[in-house]
Amino acid sequence: MNEKVYNILFLCTGNSARSILGEALLNHDGEGRFRAYSAGSFPKGEVHPMAMQVLSGLGFETDDLRSKSWDEFAAPDAPQMDFIFTVCDNAAGETCPIWPGHPMTAHWGIEDPAAADGTAQKEAFLMALRYMRNRIALFLNLPFEALDELSLRTQLNNIGEQESAKEQV
Repeated sequence: MNEKVYNILFLCTGNSARSILGEALLNHDGEGRFRAYSAGSFPKGEVHPMAMQVLSGLGFETDDLRSKSWDEFAAPDAPQMDFIFTVCDNAAGETCPIWPGHPMTAHWGIEDPAAADGTAQKEAFLMALRYMRNRIALFLNLPFEALDELSLRTQLNNIGEQESAKEQV
């Protein structure tokens, strides 16, 4: 029995922290049912070093992580996305490209851990990772085949309204 593999794109402005965390987490926790990507509207060009340190320290695969433009995923030969999640407030408010296939979208805002300074930065990245992992766990447990489009859209938005790092800081 062939199960559909869902493509998910995590968007953030710089594509160096939160969206990278989402990509790494979902590719790990999705157990082959999901293929995650990340991109930014104005990519920084490199993944934040603390994102790499936290992910690799927890045993996540980091070799293929890179900061890239969302234009890569709006091209005709790009993988067609099933879901797109914005993870920063700036990206949520920007005019996005027209995505092939018209994927479902939701905003899963998490405060930028890269904004923390000094010794607080690692804890900020770990907190962002925890919030992202909680949201991904809720997402992975959705009964996709049993939900109609409106119900699925509602569930995705509800996940984005779960307790966030922004509320806890």
